[in-house]
Amino acid sequence: MKLRLALLLAAAAGCGGHASNAAQPTPPAGEAWLTPQQVKNANLVVAPATDQDVGGAVTASGKVTYDDLRVAHQFSPVTGRVVKIEAQPGQIVKKGQPLVVIESPDVGTAFSDLAKAHADLEAADRDFKRQKELFDAHAASQKDYEASLDAFQKAKAELSRAQKKAALLSKGGGADSVTQEYTLRATLDGEVVGRNVTPGAEVVGQYSQGNAVELFTIGELDHVWVVADVYEMDLGRIKKGARVTVRVVTYPNRIFEGVVDYVSGTLDPSTHTAKVRCTIPNPDRDLKPEMYATVSVSVAERKALAIPRSAMLRLGDQTVVFVQTGTAPNGLIRFERRPVAVDEDEGGDYLPVTHGLERGEKIVTSGAILLAGMI
Repeated sequence: MKLRLALLLAAAAGCGGHASNAAQPTPPAGEAWLTPQQVKNANLVVAPATDQDVGGAVTASGKVTYDDLRVAHQFSPVTGRVVKIEAQPGQIVKKGQPLVVIESPDVGTAFSDLAKAHADLEAADRDFKRQKELFDAHAASQKDYEASLDAFQKAKAELSRAQKKAALLSKGGGADSVTQEYTLRATLDGEVVGRNVTPGAEVVGQYSQGNAVELFTIGELDHVWVVADVYEMDLGRIKKGARVTVRVVTYPNRIFEGVVDYVSGTLDPSTHTAKVRCTIPNPDRDLKPEMYATVSVSVAERKALAIPRSAMLRLGDQTVVFVQTGTAPNGLIRFERRPVAVDEDEGGDYLPVTHGLERGEKIVTSGAILLAGMI
């Protein structure tokens, strides 16, 4: 390969000169020496490395999540057995619509406690009124009067507690709707995106000692969040309201657009990244929670030493450019292969150089692949 390219370049230079039989110096490893005619015939383009407008976007990895205000994780407040399932995955439900019916002794106990609290309050009220009349008539001690008042206040507080618990567990037919069944209802409008319960299953109440299981997940997927992890060095360039483009593996040719609506005020201590939350319209519901995403956030451009993408070559695990370094001892033009480090995350036609190149050095911006074949 190297020999064939060398012969092609030599042939392109023409036969105007006379070959010398004297030993000629040879290029060291990593260099190519060419005549001006060879450079011209090979269409090599050389230009100085200068500052260019780079950036315009910060790229980070992220994940699709629910909008916290548009998702509900529904647990049962009572322990019992599932007797009827009212909603299925994929179903659109309205706030207050039944999801599942659970037969639970907790419900019966709650209404029984309410009835008992009513009776206790009536008894305490009668006793307090009697003790007050006796006390006013100086026929009862202050101690008995205060004891009856205390019992009355406790009964009143217990009734209030029992009423609130019964209201929590009521089917909606009023606090006197004595029943053993509890109906879990949707707390917002949305789609049933998850169901983790089957008929006849025993469920643990959210307020019980055991570990309650999420029975339903209801989410509104017309808008989703994409949370990106942005490195500390790029964080200062990202502003709330910046335009965002998102790509996911599932749809490699599609771009989802949105805006930054929140930038975290803290960094992760292990990765030194900050969470940047983006709101993305999702009318077709193609973005699903937990999808991995590549997020590109629009930022202001900046000036930096940069090289065009066409100047960069990948040789193994190295990124290299060819630098014109003057003339060789025999008068030929010298081109040196130079490893460089560039920041490819900023994208664009020019890539900022972080190491390996100085301003003003002449680099091959077109045709570098021919030089790589000669070395």
